[in-house]
Amino acid sequence: MKNLAYLFLLSVWLFASCSSGKKALQKGEYFSAVSKAVKRLNNNPGNKNAKEVIRESYPLAIQWSQEEIDMMLSGADEFKWDKTLGLMQKVNIAAREIRQSPVARQIIPEPKTYTSEMEVAKQNAAEERYKAGNRQLAENTLESGRMAFRNFRRANEILPGYKDVAPKMVESKNLATIKVVLEAIPVHTATYKLSSELFYQQVFEFLNNKYPERSFVNIYSPQEAERVGLEYPDFIVRLQFYDFVVGKTDHYEKEELLTKRVEVETRDTTKTTYKNYKAKLKTFTDKVASGGVLDMQVIDFNADKVMVNDRIPGEFVWIYDHAIYVGDKEALTKEQFELTKRKAVPLPPAQDLFIEFTKPIYDQLTGRLRRFLNKYD
Repeated sequence: MKNLAYLFLLSVWLFASCSSGKKALQKGEYFSAVSKAVKRLNNNPGNKNAKEVIRESYPLAIQWSQEEIDMMLSGADEFKWDKTLGLMQKVNIAAREIRQSPVARQIIPEPKTYTSEMEVAKQNAAEERYKAGNRQLAENTLESGRMAFRNFRRANEILPGYKDVAPKMVESKNLATIKVVLEAIPVHTATYKLSSELFYQQVFEFLNNKYPERSFVNIYSPQEAERVGLEYPDFIVRLQFYDFVVGKTDHYEKEELLTKRVEVETRDTTKTTYKNYKAKLKTFTDKVASGGVLDMQVIDFNADKVMVNDRIPGEFVWIYDHAIYVGDKEALTKEQFELTKRKAVPLPPAQDLFIEFTKPIYDQLTGRLRRFLNKYD
């Protein structure tokens, strides 16, 4: 029992030490140590470990951050002011946490806060991002456009509305974005009147959800491309169905004799009595297969080169069962009886079979398009 009590007290002490930030302090994670200790004091104002952690870690956090800032600003890092800004923000967050805790504030009455220095850092950080964005934009490549967009966006995050950063973001985003036109060719067949509109609409919606306007891949229908004046897309995705056929209907009939022996209750409990049920069941099965191929091409518009040329086969088999019986209903299983409730139905329209046949193709197609386009997003 003594050993158990000792282990329990040890575990409580270890938990208190960890949650008070002592472990973070030992690792040199000074700001994390301060934050954890403040939270601990908010829950337990008398916690001695947390008080000691704040008393020891806060001066070390301020000393470390000032040393890091001095080294960064004297160095040649392209974004040294942005990194400096990040450290100043960490100092200010620690100060706010301490000011919001009555106990922590007694230990550190005047936590350091950057104010005017922050404004200078913001101006310099936004400018260095802005200049980097302009240099990259001038390179006029897909990758440099993406780097430019990220730098202009970061400048705008630091100082919203900085200089002409808003139109620069639009310009760099346009340079960085792959533009894809999805051409969906209608189904042509002399035998059936089919519409692939629903399938193509689902593919288009999938691509637009996967690659929204904010991404670096934008999807257009031919009508949208014409509306926005997109004369030179990067890629054209061309989809067309071929060889869709509905096979002949196969009709099967199966007749079987069914018997079932069922125990029945009687007044005489000393005897076991059974009743035999018999029925003749005839099951009718109609089956028809439909199938075809979707041709998918991805064409590099500028190079006039086919990048991907896939043929995706699909099949759908329609099966319908119904049955009739004569004799005792009790001889049938539940499933067999349910079949007898069904009536003969005509073959589904070719359009319905076509829609069903496209469903497994949809998963394959969207997977292949996603793998190709993800390389550019």
